[in-house]
Amino acid sequence: MESILNVALVGYGLVGKVFHAPLIRHTPGLHLHTVVSSDAAKVHADDPEMRVVADAGMALADPDIDLVVIAAPNTVHAALANAALAAGKHVVVDKPFTLTSQEARQVVANAARAQRVVSVFQNRRWDSDFLTVQQLIANGVLGDISEFHSHFDRYRPVVADRWREHDQPGSGLWYDLGPHLLDQALQLFGMPLAVTADIALQRDRAQVADYFHVLLRYPTLRVVLHAGSLVPANGLRFAVHGTRGSYLKHGLDVQESALREGSIPGQADWGVDARLGELHMASDDGVQVTRVPGIAGDYRQYYVAMRDAIVHGSPAPVTPVQALQVMAMLEWGVQSSSERREVVCTAIEDSMHSQR
Repeated sequence: MESILNVALVGYGLVGKVFHAPLIRHTPGLHLHTVVSSDAAKVHADDPEMRVVADAGMALADPDIDLVVIAAPNTVHAALANAALAAGKHVVVDKPFTLTSQEARQVVANAARAQRVVSVFQNRRWDSDFLTVQQLIANGVLGDISEFHSHFDRYRPVVADRWREHDQPGSGLWYDLGPHLLDQALQLFGMPLAVTADIALQRDRAQVADYFHVLLRYPTLRVVLHAGSLVPANGLRFAVHGTRGSYLKHGLDVQESALREGSIPGQADWGVDARLGELHMASDDGVQVTRVPGIAGDYRQYYVAMRDAIVHGSPAPVTPVQALQVMAMLEWGVQSSSERREVVCTAIEDSMHSQR
């Protein structure tokens, strides 16, 4: 019988409460042992028996804790990750991994020295629509891909009073949704040659970016990543065009809404999106359109892979070099937008091969 990994969750805001806690609870081999929160009543409303501590240091000092999951504000990601690694813990950090590439490299170096697994939570690799797109591209159904459009639009006209909307490092839409869209694009196509980004503030009283439109340039392929906060009809999620056909998908993955509603991960029809995608295949007779179901999504697979990385030494679900690549792309996007020019992307070398 395999051992159970005890997990400490640092932070019980939206991300910790809605995403990480239920996913950890419903991943075999993981046990949510401790929650670090200043609001014990909030945690106990969901789980009256949960151990709650107010200070992260108490959880890090606990020898029973194997894995620390950091769902705290972005400004403390690096400091908490480094402290957890110094305490001998494996670490998951919610996106963005850190505030800067320099911080990210330090965390990765510390993990290598401590011989501990560190990974960033890129759950949207397990979105139904992304898994479907990934399979279509891998199987060559669409032919050679010429254009890839990825949208994550919202209608949030009123600026909320929350840290993600405050003028501080790591806030704003680019550091919130950018990591998801960048990571998905890099998974499909690898690092681009260059990036051109337009990152802007559009809403009244916005303190930080609430819009981005980013072009990733490859030798022939063009990848467009887009997110806005003033988009009432936010239907399109993916549009993928190739030499043989196109695939269109509307609507967001259903898992986030299910988690917000309190549904149990893994229950019947978990991750099944009733909104079918459209496959437009070119032929001599014109374009034939068929509606195709998506592959069921399952965010728990991130934690399954993290468990196996710790227990069996398999690769982390998001490797250090992948985390570093996304951080570099975030910074190049900011540079491109501020300088209003294309920025060349350089290779991100994996110098941390020794990590388990």
